[in-house]
Amino acid sequence: MTKKRIIQIICCVIFFIGNYNINAQNKTENKLIQPPYLKAGDTVAIVAPSGVLNNRNDEVARAKKLLESWQLKVVVGEHVFSKDNHFAGTDQERCKDFQDALDNPNIKAIWSARGGYGTVRILDKLDYTKFLKQPKWIIGYSDITALHNQVHNLGVQSLHAIMCVSLPKDLSEIEYSIETFKSALFGNPKNYDLEYSKYNRLGNASGPLVGGNLTILHTMLGSKESIDTSGKILFIEEIGEYKYHIDRMLQSMKRAGYFDNLNGLIVGDMSRMRKNTTLWGTSIEQLIIDALSEYNFPIAFNMPAGHEDKNLAMTLGMTVKLKVEGDKSLIFFEN
Repeated sequence: MTKKRIIQIICCVIFFIGNYNINAQNKTENKLIQPPYLKAGDTVAIVAPSGVLNNRNDEVARAKKLLESWQLKVVVGEHVFSKDNHFAGTDQERCKDFQDALDNPNIKAIWSARGGYGTVRILDKLDYTKFLKQPKWIIGYSDITALHNQVHNLGVQSLHAIMCVSLPKDLSEIEYSIETFKSALFGNPKNYDLEYSKYNRLGNASGPLVGGNLTILHTMLGSKESIDTSGKILFIEEIGEYKYHIDRMLQSMKRAGYFDNLNGLIVGDMSRMRKNTTLWGTSIEQLIIDALSEYNFPIAFNMPAGHEDKNLAMTLGMTVKLKVEGDKSLIFFEN
C-alpha cells in the first residue's frame, strides 16, 4: 500500500469519526431533559405570572383541592391575588413568586393560575440556574407559551395543559381534560385520536413537540425565546383574533423561515374568531392551508387544545409521532 493511499484512508477515518461525533452530539442536544414525574407527597406551586385574578379565588381553591385529592401538597404564591392594573401584581411581585418556585427544591411543578397577558414582561428577570440543576414541570397554556419557549430553549420539557381558572364548579364537565393533565404529570401521557378534517394534509412525521399560542409564538420572533422548529412538530392555537391577523402572523413567520424545516403541524382550537367588516372569504382551516401551501409536511386539524373547555394535555419537548390518515389523525407520545 502506498504512502498516499494510507494518508487517504486516515483522512477518511478522521472525517467519519468527526461526522459521527457531530451527529451523536446533535441527537443528544435534541433530547430535552424530562423533569421527574410527580408522585404522592410532592409539592406543586400555584403562581400567577400574567393577568390579574379578579374574583377567581374559587377557581384557585378548586385547583388546590384537586391537587390535594391526588395526594399532592400545594403552595400558593404570595402575590397570586395581587393587583397592578392589568396584572396579577407588579412585574417584580409576579417574578418573585415564579422565581421562588423555580428555586425551591421542594417544589416539583409550577402551575400557572391563568394566562392573559404579562408573562413576557418577566422573562428577562428570571434566573434558571437552580431550575436547571433540578428541573421541574412548568404548566399552562395561552400566555404561558412564552415560558414554554424559554424552558424549551434551555433544554427542558414542559406541560401545555389546563390552568386553575379552567376549573368549573362541576369538574365532571372537563373530566377528560383533567384526566390527561394528571396522566401527563404522573408519567403516563395520553396518545390522541383526532377527528377527521377535510382540510388535513396527509402524511407521517415525528419530532419533538413545540408551540402553543400563535400570537405569543409570533411575538417571540427575533428574540432568544424564539424556537428553532427544524425537525420538530409544531402545535398552534388561538383565540379572539381576526382571520387576517392569523394570516398576517403566518406570513410573517413564514418569511422568517419558521416553517422551512418543520416536520409537521398540529392545529388546535381557533376560538371566537372575530368578524371584520371586510370578510376574509374562507374558513380558518383553508386560510392555514393556503398560507402554508408551498410546504409538504403533514397538517392535522381538530386537536382539542387551547381556549375551549376540552383542553387536552401535551408534553412539549417530548418526541411525538404524527400520523395524518384519510379518516383520522393519530398523535403518539414517545415517553
